[in-house]
Amino acid sequence: MTTLHSIYQTRRKKVAQVLKHRGIQAVRFMDFESMRNPAIRYLCGHPGDAILIISSDEKAILVPWDVNMAEKMAFTDLIIPYTKFGRSSIAATRSVLQELAIPGGSKIEISETTAYPDYIDLVSELEAWDFICEKGGIDSEILKMRAVKDEGELEIYERASALTNYLIDALEQKVRRGEIATELDTALFIEKECRMHGAEKTGFDTIAAGPSRSFGIHAFPSYGSGPFATKGLSILDFGIVVDGYTSDVTMTFAKGPLHREQEKMLSLVQQAYDLAVEACKPGIRSRDVAMLVDDFFKEAKMTMPHSLGHGIGLEAHEAPGVNIRDDNDAILEPGHIITIEPGLYHPEFGGVRLENDVLITKDGGQVLTSSRIVYL
Repeated sequence: MTTLHSIYQTRRKKVAQVLKHRGIQAVRFMDFESMRNPAIRYLCGHPGDAILIISSDEKAILVPWDVNMAEKMAFTDLIIPYTKFGRSSIAATRSVLQELAIPGGSKIEISETTAYPDYIDLVSELEAWDFICEKGGIDSEILKMRAVKDEGELEIYERASALTNYLIDALEQKVRRGEIATELDTALFIEKECRMHGAEKTGFDTIAAGPSRSFGIHAFPSYGSGPFATKGLSILDFGIVVDGYTSDVTMTFAKGPLHREQEKMLSLVQQAYDLAVEACKPGIRSRDVAMLVDDFFKEAKMTMPHSLGHGIGLEAHEAPGVNIRDDNDAILEPGHIITIEPGLYHPEFGGVRLENDVLITKDGGQVLTSSRIVYL
């Protein structure tokens, strides 16, 4: 049986192999309010506010702000409280490198998102080591690793998808019964219900946009006290987080009588969604899937003003991108979990978006969630 400990060890082993290949002796990850980095949770299970240093010989030491939380959730070789170092990242880095017996002159990599003043302070205070901070380094390697979900992550997504699907069904039922009538009702139902069923939180601010506000791709504010699922088109975009991993789905609620332009938008979005899901196969460029949908809309003299989708995981937007950007060279492969979310928007008639989470398998795209266009 695969344990959490072995899952994190396997991930850190891959990191260590990258370090060895690049001639680097250790890497430091930091996650604090000034610089968030999900890599720490990915590599050891700790939810955040910590320093994690991994050596090229696969040893890992965690320096958490909340040591009690770390003792319960983290899987590393050693845990040292941040308070031991006066909450100084430089002092903590020095001590951990010494604990790991990293010799002077060794190359130590830090995140490419490190602020320049912080980098200057680090190299000035810790002259014994050669700190590397470069674009396309370890951060890029971690993102590639995170894009392909492993056994542990796929098990989490089974549970996250099941809870998301329960909420989708419950929302439709409550809207039909008149128990949810406003944007506020909608968003607060998701917030309360997901936590009652074990979710950590919502994956991002829920977007509940009634007919007067669904013209925006992402309504601002994300929800208010106005009516929801009344005459016209309403958009609901939400995700829930289970063990750190978020789902991301969008439903459209359509209540008639509808204008012919609204009916056309609904039909086109559904067709585009079906077309995209069918095209999701391993070995296919994600850009080609996005182009398929853009071309489909162009034939109907319509334009989709956003990307077709994106990867999901510890963050709501991860690799691979599913868009028509010239620099998008991502190839879909088994283990990717992406969103497919075609949408059309009109300043007068409102918007339509349909989004589900799709796991790429060796046989094609497996739709994990059950979002849909709801006709009332």
